[in-house]
Amino acid sequence: MPSESVSYPAEAASAGPGLSARNRLVISLLLVSAFTVILNETIMSVALPRLMIDLDVTANAAQWLTTAFLLTMAVVIPITGFLIQRFHTRTVFLMAMSFFSAGTLLCAMAPSLGPLVVGRVVQACGTAIMMPLLMTTVMTLVEPEHRGRTMGNISIVISVAPAIGPTVSGIILNLLGWRWMFLLMLPIGLGALTLGYLKLVNVTEPRKVPLDILSVPLSAIGFGGLVYGLSSLGEGHGEGGAIPLWLPLAAGGATLAVFIWRQLVLGPKGRALLDLRTFRIPVFTVAVVMMGVAMMSLFGMIILLPIYMQTVKGLEPLGAGLLLLPGGLVMGLLAPVVGRLFDRVGARRLVIPGSILLSASLWLMTTLGTETPIALVLVCHVVLSVGLALLFTPLFTSSLGSLPKELYSHGSATIGTVQQVSGAAGIALFVSVMSIRIGREVSEGAAMTEATASGLHAGFVAGATISLLMIVAAFFVRRPPDQRG
Repeated sequence: MPSESVSYPAEAASAGPGLSARNRLVISLLLVSAFTVILNETIMSVALPRLMIDLDVTANAAQWLTTAFLLTMAVVIPITGFLIQRFHTRTVFLMAMSFFSAGTLLCAMAPSLGPLVVGRVVQACGTAIMMPLLMTTVMTLVEPEHRGRTMGNISIVISVAPAIGPTVSGIILNLLGWRWMFLLMLPIGLGALTLGYLKLVNVTEPRKVPLDILSVPLSAIGFGGLVYGLSSLGEGHGEGGAIPLWLPLAAGGATLAVFIWRQLVLGPKGRALLDLRTFRIPVFTVAVVMMGVAMMSLFGMIILLPIYMQTVKGLEPLGAGLLLLPGGLVMGLLAPVVGRLFDRVGARRLVIPGSILLSASLWLMTTLGTETPIALVLVCHVVLSVGLALLFTPLFTSSLGSLPKELYSHGSATIGTVQQVSGAAGIALFVSVMSIRIGREVSEGAAMTEATASGLHAGFVAGATISLLMIVAAFFVRRPPDQRG
């Protein structure tokens, strides 16, 4: 029988130095589910050319499969802080996996682009809930001195799933059809949903927190407009379109300013939809800013490197995806090790070399050209992956560990929102800089391959320049006061 009303208090979270069997089950189930939904987020990037042919749609139309997903994530994530406080862990989990499974089924059965976009939107509703739920649950259950190890596992979800998404997609597309990307995901989603229904227990006590109705549309328009504008900038939707490119950015930015003001007013009263008092804590602020830059780099590279490998070096999509696989595996192998190191030495000794490696890899990528050996591309991506592995776990743990318990859910939702906006901004920045340079080179008579290589160089230079800020910020990262050692 499912345990609908069972609650397992945080005070019983650990047995000695580790977690109880019950809490290990909770965290393991959340980790597997989160990995699945985050992997699903990035599998579409390699599949778009195949979908354009099979569904007979243009590139801009097909790109809505990515844009709609990001847009939904940006709208839903800020609300998750309220959901996690208001409802039981089990209820929120079942809600998330129900959305994800239903959306996956819709995508697998979609006869045309419209229903496929709807399915991606439904999937995104579940994905948006899962990561804040996972992080809040871990912060509630795991004692401070052991959080680094558990956050290392979360870093696998955050970093490895997006990194191997194109590889998984390329393999499936090479062997099967695009529908199999969803058909293979569906049993995993339904299995997690069933196991959660039967086994998952409640580990938090819901509070009757008020919902500020006005904040919901302000959040949707603000974050949604910003992500849509950034995504359109990166995908070229704004050029010659019915909606001027500046309009969603301006509307989103102005509405977001009103939303932030309202949350600052409502926060001390306990009525904020997204309590921004988290940013009054310097450790949280510095860590979140660094995570934002790291996500810009990760998502920017997920876009630029496949373009380089396929357009400039002439690799097939499967080959390009497989070339990115070692870096993803390196992040997965290093994440638990970095977590244990964090518990022993703290954050700064990890994030300083991590930020230096990330910046060095981006500067190394600025040397990529038409004659570059493919082995150097692999080295660049592996170095980038090592840098990200040294960054994610300490930053996640330090940021959330610096917050009081009542702000865990808001901190998790804030981090998730920053990730989505930063990812969209990274794609927009890198692709826009690349496109501008390509257009200039082509107008001057350069061949497309050389023009693309030059455009990619400009995109890498932009990312490398921004990465220098991370090195400076790394020296200001502090270990949360509740983590001993």
